[in-house]
Amino acid sequence: MEGNPERVLDGQTRRVVEFGARERPMVQESPYQTIDPTTGGRVAEFPFHSADKIAATMRRASRAFQTWRETPPRERVAPLSRLAQLLIEQQSALAALMTLEMGKPVREATAEIEKCAWLCRYYAEHAADFLQPVRVTSDATRSMICYEPLGIVLGIMPWNFPFWQVFRWAVPTLCAGNTVLLKHASNVPQCARMIDALFLKANYPPGTFQSLFPSRALLERMIADCTIRGLSLTGSTAVGKHVAMAAAQTLKKCVFELGGSDPFLVLDDADLAQVVPMAVRARMQNAGQSCIAAKRFLVAETRYQAFLDAYVAAVVTLRVGDPRLPDTDIGPLARGDLVVHLDAQVRGATRAGATVLTGGHRMGTSGFFYAPTVLSDVTETLPIFSEEVFGPVALVTPMTSMAEGIRLANLTPYGLGASIWTRDVTRGEVIARSLEAGAVFINEIVKSDPRLPFGGVKESGYGRELSDIGLHEFTNIKTVWIGA
Repeated sequence: MEGNPERVLDGQTRRVVEFGARERPMVQESPYQTIDPTTGGRVAEFPFHSADKIAATMRRASRAFQTWRETPPRERVAPLSRLAQLLIEQQSALAALMTLEMGKPVREATAEIEKCAWLCRYYAEHAADFLQPVRVTSDATRSMICYEPLGIVLGIMPWNFPFWQVFRWAVPTLCAGNTVLLKHASNVPQCARMIDALFLKANYPPGTFQSLFPSRALLERMIADCTIRGLSLTGSTAVGKHVAMAAAQTLKKCVFELGGSDPFLVLDDADLAQVVPMAVRARMQNAGQSCIAAKRFLVAETRYQAFLDAYVAAVVTLRVGDPRLPDTDIGPLARGDLVVHLDAQVRGATRAGATVLTGGHRMGTSGFFYAPTVLSDVTETLPIFSEEVFGPVALVTPMTSMAEGIRLANLTPYGLGASIWTRDVTRGEVIARSLEAGAVFINEIVKSDPRLPFGGVKESGYGRELSDIGLHEFTNIKTVWIGA
């Protein structure tokens, strides 16, 4: 971002990034690629968008914002019903595209599209009401809280839920009156293009939703540009810290949903017949590639061996294979480097004293498959205990008391979600208040829901998505005070 000019606007010095002639030639021509994780073969590639195209796209978003912000909220939500309809009509094709690009089993991909449609219907019904001014009693004749859009909001989105994570950010952000730019993960470019087409076909005005394929250098210049007023990132904590520092230069509003190492607490009174199937699902869905997946299973010492036996017995029955087949439970990881990193974590844990009860190795000679794995003897001294493990690997640790369970649950830099399993719901609620997490579920796996705010604490990020709270994140929450 060297040489970026500064311009004095409204009495403040604000950074304005110039795109175009000053951009250096790209070293790589096709960084955005569709690589089938089932085979490892390259299917398609897409070049970086040029600096001129990015500048033109940003200008289009700025122009669209001037009209979109003045559009009444009930008119802004009107395209959502059509968008939900398009998602359901094209559900099979969209799921197949997701499966091709990042390996999600087609059953789960189909469910992801349905969830996106649900979100659209939810905000179609509620967003306009969420944006109504709120009257507040004060010493004014009349005072109120108003919700006004900020401007262009940039979304930097991940590959693991390539439709859902875009929709849960973009839909409420658009409802609030902002325009949005999507920078999707480089391994799901066709999903990005399809989402762009869906919003346009749903009759969103041109310029309100646009996707871009910037180089890393151009993305950093976009983040620094003062015309982008908000930024939402779902990704790793390391990337989040880097982006946060860049965004701080222009003090733009940010929402970060970052990594997680969610605890799954099994209390001494838990019903293992209920718990074990949910524990398998909590860890193994999407091949374990989920920030909110249960990663550390903390089990009451009196139930530890019984849980381990039942859990391993269930994991070994999972069907690993072609994600396009409807009976596949676990597909490949999304990229080859993810397999290498995951295998290194497992090997490091076993060298440090963990025991592999099943799995613990790559599968096949092609594609990015990793065997569903259960590690026992995972103590708090092992690095893997507090790391994020992004793949089908479960860590199981005994706890001698509930106080120790709470301590172990919080013994991580992350704080995204947690779940508690007990017959005593009152006891579960007490424990929930002690867990350092953005969401705690009792007798259910951690999941996102359009009706509830979603986000984390500590190194899992800040800000919230979904519900009325997520809708208000990218608004100017303005106080209006009226005297006599």
